[in-house]
Amino acid sequence: MMFVSDKFYQKLHFIIVDWRVKYSLTRERFIGCMVGSAVGDALGCSFKGIWQRELNIEDFCFSGRWTDDTHMMIGVAESLIENRGLNADHLMKTFIRNWEAEPWRGYGPGPPRIFRLVKSGVSWREAARGLYGGQGSFGNGAAMRVAPVGLFYYDDDVEVLRKMAYRSAEVTHMHELGKEGAAVQAYAVALAVKAERESFDPVEFLRKIADFARNRVYREKLERAIFMLDEDDRKRVVRGLGNTVEGFNSVPTAIYCFAKNYQSYVGAVFYAVSLGGDTDTIGAMTGAIAGAYHGVDGIPRAWMEKLERFDYIKKLAEELWELKSSSI
Repeated sequence: MMFVSDKFYQKLHFIIVDWRVKYSLTRERFIGCMVGSAVGDALGCSFKGIWQRELNIEDFCFSGRWTDDTHMMIGVAESLIENRGLNADHLMKTFIRNWEAEPWRGYGPGPPRIFRLVKSGVSWREAARGLYGGQGSFGNGAAMRVAPVGLFYYDDDVEVLRKMAYRSAEVTHMHELGKEGAAVQAYAVALAVKAERESFDPVEFLRKIADFARNRVYREKLERAIFMLDEDDRKRVVRGLGNTVEGFNSVPTAIYCFAKNYQSYVGAVFYAVSLGGDTDTIGAMTGAIAGAYHGVDGIPRAWMEKLERFDYIKKLAEELWELKSSSI
């Protein structure tokens, strides 16, 4: 007969308790990421077109109205849940369905053009590749919506995450720089979900993402971001990292905004928006990372109460977490 010691049961108990705490924490971070992205989008939309300046919470009335950034992020989550993983054909159908329902969300010229071509019978590959002289888009549209991919594949091999982020991007962004922006942003979300707050190091965070980046432009900007963590001049930050719609001029910036202000969700998104430029998208990407790190409790309740379709976005995040958890 085999006897099991009390120490064994004690150890097993602590393992189970630790697992339950991490399990619950991950759920809160999934919700925080998706809600945080939508809040950052809505916040940035309120300040669209501003020049760099320090912002205070008293400077605005949060409307909660979000743009195509969140609309397409919702589409990514819906498709992942329905397919139990990424399916590019279904993702395109989901994007078209949502766009037709609400075309006024502020979509840029590229995606609707692709959607119309696909509806006319052109394959999404051909349509996406045909943009901008046959090079495809290198804008930040694939990165702004990729947060659910970063969540769903957060603990997979990094090359699996990269592959899925590229695949999610390709339906509208065929250019290498567009796809790379999505992969880099997805990896930042994945790292934030797994981050230990007690020992978080923003330099190490940026270094890991720089090492992950394959493209030289992204890698150099992320390395530059490390040396700019103590920079107080917003104009210098914008000159060094960018604040425009190109993926390489906004994804590293959003990651930097979080790393520089990682102690606070509010601090991170306010700083992101204060840089001016493409404020809604940089706000959304920063909000996704900061929300994944702090969890939903780190986001002001008053903002969530005003956020458009908060309950639905939260529900999608919970369903994505449940689907992910069932596959572990």
